[in-house]
Amino acid sequence: MTDTAKLRTRAATPADASAIAAIYNEGIADRIATFETEPRSATDIAGWFTGQHLVVVAETEAGPVAFAASFPYSSRPCYRGIGEFSVYVRRDYRGRGAGRAALAALIEAATARGMHKLTSRVFPENAASRALLKGLCFEEIGFHRRHGQLDGRWRDCVIVERLLGKGAGE
Repeated sequence: MTDTAKLRTRAATPADASAIAAIYNEGIADRIATFETEPRSATDIAGWFTGQHLVVVAETEAGPVAFAASFPYSSRPCYRGIGEFSVYVRRDYRGRGAGRAALAALIEAATARGMHKLTSRVFPENAASRALLKGLCFEEIGFHRRHGQLDGRWRDCVIVERLLGKGAGE
C-alpha cells in the first residue's frame, strides 16, 4: 500500500489545533517555507476556526500529518474570493504525498465555497514546494525581490496562483 492510499483528507476542526501547531512549528523551525520565526500554540491555531478560513488536514489513523489553510488575501471588497494559502507537512511525512493530498483537498473546498483564486509565495530554493504546486496546476507568475527578512537576511519569493471554478482557464 502506498503512503497516499493510507491518507484521508477532511475539514480540520478546533480539536486538530495541537497537531496543526506542531506541524506548523516544524516548518517555522526549518526556515525553508515561511518568514515566520515564532512558534504557534494550539490556542493561536484555534483562532483560525472563525469561518473565514478554510483549513483541511491530511491524516493517517494516528492523526494529522499535513494541513493546508486559506486566509482572506485582503479585507478590501475587490479581493473577495481570493485566498492566500499555506501547506505544511510533518517532517516524517514529507515527500510521501501528504502535502499534495492536503492542498488538493483545499483546492476542492475553496472551489466548493465559490472562491476565485488561491495565491501564495514560495522561497525560490524550495524545490519540493514548487514541484508540488506545479503538479497541482499552480502557475509561477512572478517574483517579489527582497520581499521580507528571515534571520536578518532579505529573501526573494516566487508568486504562485491558481484560478478556480468557472472560467479558471480564461
